[in-house]
Amino acid sequence: MFDLRRARLGLGAFALAVLAAGAIVIVAPSGAVARARAVAQSSPAPAGTPLPEGSAAPSAFGLPGTPVPGRVLNPGQPTPYPLTTLAPLGSGTPLPFPAYGTPVPGVGVGTPPADAPATLTLQQAIAIGFARSPLLQVARADVDVQAAALRLERAGLLPSFSGSSSFDFVHEQSAGSGGSVSGSGSSTSFSAGGGPLSSTEASFGLSLSQLIYDGGKIAASVQADKRNVASSADTYRRELQTVAYNVAEAYYAYLAAQRTTQVDLEIVREDVVQENLVRAQVRAGTEARADIATTELPTAQARLAVIRAQGAELSAEATFMNAMGLDANDKIQPVDDAPVFTNTVVTSIPVPPYATAVKRALALRPDYDAEVQSLAAARYSLKAASLGTFPTLSAAGSATDESTEKNVAAFRNNQSLGVNLSIPIFDQGVTAANVASARAQLAIANANLQSTALGVQLNVKQALTNLVAASAALTEPEQEYATALVNVQSTQAQYRAGVTTLPLLLNAQVQLTQALTDQVTAVYTLRENEQAYLYAVGDNYDPTQFSLPRVAKGGASAKTARAPHQTLLQRLQSAIH
Repeated sequence: MFDLRRARLGLGAFALAVLAAGAIVIVAPSGAVARARAVAQSSPAPAGTPLPEGSAAPSAFGLPGTPVPGRVLNPGQPTPYPLTTLAPLGSGTPLPFPAYGTPVPGVGVGTPPADAPATLTLQQAIAIGFARSPLLQVARADVDVQAAALRLERAGLLPSFSGSSSFDFVHEQSAGSGGSVSGSGSSTSFSAGGGPLSSTEASFGLSLSQLIYDGGKIAASVQADKRNVASSADTYRRELQTVAYNVAEAYYAYLAAQRTTQVDLEIVREDVVQENLVRAQVRAGTEARADIATTELPTAQARLAVIRAQGAELSAEATFMNAMGLDANDKIQPVDDAPVFTNTVVTSIPVPPYATAVKRALALRPDYDAEVQSLAAARYSLKAASLGTFPTLSAAGSATDESTEKNVAAFRNNQSLGVNLSIPIFDQGVTAANVASARAQLAIANANLQSTALGVQLNVKQALTNLVAASAALTEPEQEYATALVNVQSTQAQYRAGVTTLPLLLNAQVQLTQALTDQVTAVYTLRENEQAYLYAVGDNYDPTQFSLPRVAKGGASAKTARAPHQTLLQRLQSAIH
């Protein structure tokens, strides 16, 4: 695109030289010039309506709308279409897709959700992402799994209390003859003359057991699981930051794509103006017909750029919807908070020194804290594994009542209370293998912590460097825009006074359009680099603005309850709560 504009500037300068030379030696007939002016003014305006000569309405850029009093406009110059500022972003580019050619139904037009607002701020978009992202649901479930494992490990420290009851009746055909009664053990059998043999037995009881001391093996396992739960919670918090960053990145990428489409449409408008001018001059007999083909090429190239920009805009829109967990064909307009095409100073977040940023990142990054918790968990796991052959002391007691009478009449009770000491002598090398595995896991956790620290330092350095560069890059587009604006104003005044030519004015408009393009790139690049830096330090959303689902409480995440007849934002806020 930059080479194309430079070529157009060169073409304009060449046209200026030709017109200047022709003005010296040839005076165009007044009738032909009048016809050229009429044709140029009657040309279709793709992006606005031309101001008539002498109109008092100024342009949106503040360009002069009327000539200086006492000055007469040169009747031999057609008036170009006035420059206009790009419209505020409201609902995307109001053009079919593609803008030039045969539109494809159902491809370029999204469908606004029935109960969603037409526009969203960045914080609202992040809230939707928090409520609807499947990644966060997975992260919360991982925390619940670790919390359940912690509860299971804690069970070994608690007493075990159980009750039992039973009633048994056995009927067996006897093979003997005669009658007899026999008793053995806890059962009574009856038989008579080869009749059936039957027995009954009933009992109920209670038992209690409690671990007294195992050297701290179970306690170490409990501490390891506590650290695993904390690590999972940190992973969930980092996933929140990732979702917020993805939403913000897609948010500003979509805005930048919309602005790029607007600028490319402005370039088409300028190319059509210049093409219509040449056609008017050809009809007036002041230009060669071959010049029409020369001016048609930039117009065709500019229209192709618009189609590509439309495709990029629609793709960015789908990415933004997907980042929020919505259907890719939904259509919601983000609020543009970047001051583009104005003289307003673009504000940015404070840029701290590298040492301060790294210290802040290590304090705020949940993924770094997750590795710290994993390292602590590995240490406790090693301790638990090394106690595999430690003696275990436990106590147990039971009380039972039992009846073996035929009619389940007489019960006899039985109680027991004792202490059990288990001393592992040889466990076939199981403990040694567990210790070796735990040591390896500890080394891996330590390496992961160092790798994460290095990654944090790299992320902060790159994000900080890019943010400083993006902040500094605002100066040149602002100066370029101010210079181009003054140049257009000056050239417009000179043209209306009849002391310059239309190619020079059109070239000034091209320079202003280039300044607009550079400003779009600079401003939205700054916004994206701001979000990248905040994500690198772990501070890319304000937790006080969101009531996040509670995790790892009772081993279950908060449930989402949707009230009927609520708007999308109300349902999402309910989901977050």
